[in-house]
Amino acid sequence: MSFFVIVLIVFLLMFGYIGWRLIVPAAFSLPINILLWSILFVVMALPFMPLTLQILGIGSNLASKIARIGYLGFGFFTLLFAIVVFKDLAFILGWAGYKLIQIVGLGSNSNPGHLVDPARRQLLTNSINIGVLGVTGSMIGYGMYQARRKPDIVEVDVPIANLPAGLDGFRIVQLTDIHVSHTIRRPFIQIVVDMVNDLKPDLIAITGDLVDGSVNRHRDDMAPLADLKAAHGSYFVTGNHEYYAGVQQWLDETNRLGFTNLVNEHKVIESGDGRLLIGGVTDPGGGQFSRDHISDPRKAMYGAPDCHAKILLAHQPKSIYAAARAGFDYVVSGHTHGGQYFPYHFLVALMQPYLSGSHKYKNTRIYVSRGTGYWGPQIRIGARSEITVHRLVTA
Repeated sequence: MSFFVIVLIVFLLMFGYIGWRLIVPAAFSLPINILLWSILFVVMALPFMPLTLQILGIGSNLASKIARIGYLGFGFFTLLFAIVVFKDLAFILGWAGYKLIQIVGLGSNSNPGHLVDPARRQLLTNSINIGVLGVTGSMIGYGMYQARRKPDIVEVDVPIANLPAGLDGFRIVQLTDIHVSHTIRRPFIQIVVDMVNDLKPDLIAITGDLVDGSVNRHRDDMAPLADLKAAHGSYFVTGNHEYYAGVQQWLDETNRLGFTNLVNEHKVIESGDGRLLIGGVTDPGGGQFSRDHISDPRKAMYGAPDCHAKILLAHQPKSIYAAARAGFDYVVSGHTHGGQYFPYHFLVALMQPYLSGSHKYKNTRIYVSRGTGYWGPQIRIGARSEITVHRLVTA
């Protein structure tokens, strides 16, 4: 409940700021002001409506339609908020620069009365605000196009010292953060499955946040995943969203779909003369739901034989620290969505050690995927979705 209250307060501040900076300066008549403020706060409330309807047992089709509109509206206004803040900061810096010029005496010949003419100021303010709305709309259109595209195929070479011939070129295809939901349904999953199978992977790794909803609601959407094919099977670890949706039910479902669930566990893969350890940990937040789901890379390594390469599947990049202490060579992760859409990359980067791509911490390498689907707003700007091919190579 406290989390919900915090989210609500943040939403009120963001949407209130937008109204204060865009609606108030326009100086509309009272009825139009009431209408615009009402629209603003209805859009603010829409993302909460699908969950409310589900709790009340009201039809899922209605919830899906509201979710599509609500999440898109949420994306538009959060992006608009960022642009308005940027505009205001630019104005403050410009005003401070102008005052500095006046202080040092370089602006003594200017005409202050002309600069503060109310009619001209309002016209300029409204023109800029219309431009801000136009830019936001254009960015949303581009972001929707990017979000609905087929995921990019990203190939990553993973150098491992003393890698035997049997593992040289071994290919792990990673899916992560698909977020099957009201806006990501079975047709998209089928496209992803076909793309993965065309890659002919040796092993498939699914690193969490597969779903946003219950098994009953999304079983049919997930069904194509049973057709994933890899020589050494498919492996799954939990993300934070599995816990919100009923983690044990989803673990039962992923098992039924043919995945091997790794709950702080490992499996040993033999390929020719090579032996590969695939470990998997639960999401770092899993321990809040069950003591059995406290994320533990050391436990995932426990009892393992000597292997030529040790790879950990971990939803969040912050698992890198414990993975390095446990002795893993490589960590495959996701969670960040690469920020999903600009400029919120910067906020995500504050919460995780890495935003996307390949990195190294001590003797352990990590790759952070931008994700295969998206969460919430059906937009991606500056963070293309991906299916990642991790290819083991001799260092």
